[in-house]
Amino acid sequence: MITRILTGLIAVASMLLVSCSPYPEHPNRGPKSAVKQTKPSPAQAEQAKIQAQQEAQKRAEEEKRMQAQAEQKIIEPVQEREVSPPDKPAPAEPKRFDWPTAKKVPGKEGVVLSPYNNMQVSIRNEDGTLIPSRTLVSDPTYPASEKKRFFVP
Repeated sequence: MITRILTGLIAVASMLLVSCSPYPEHPNRGPKSAVKQTKPSPAQAEQAKIQAQQEAQKRAEEEKRMQAQAEQKIIEPVQEREVSPPDKPAPAEPKRFDWPTAKKVPGKEGVVLSPYNNMQVSIRNEDGTLIPSRTLVSDPTYPASEKKRFFVP
């Protein structure tokens, strides 16, 4: 038992010793060191000079434009525009009275058959009371966007 513990401690100590020893880092190793830096050709150097001159010219023009805007500080008069009245909201959906009426399920109080797919639908409120007759309700088996509604019998 003691030999096993001693062996384990020696293994852990040797791993700690190896992990803490410094190792050489060679930043020049790898594929980047294989690429030699070459001097740019005269054409490339000339293109770089031209590009630098163009950028300097653009910066100078931008500074001149910014100075001109800062010096002007002229407040332009506000032009009056015709203001149209706000759009009126779309009229509410007209009341329909031609919605179908569900059918009662015989022997089951508070359950009706949907007129759209003949599936059983509960007509009880969340508190368990029955929804009154001739009340327009949405069919819960369809999404609200389809507007499948029916009257409670």
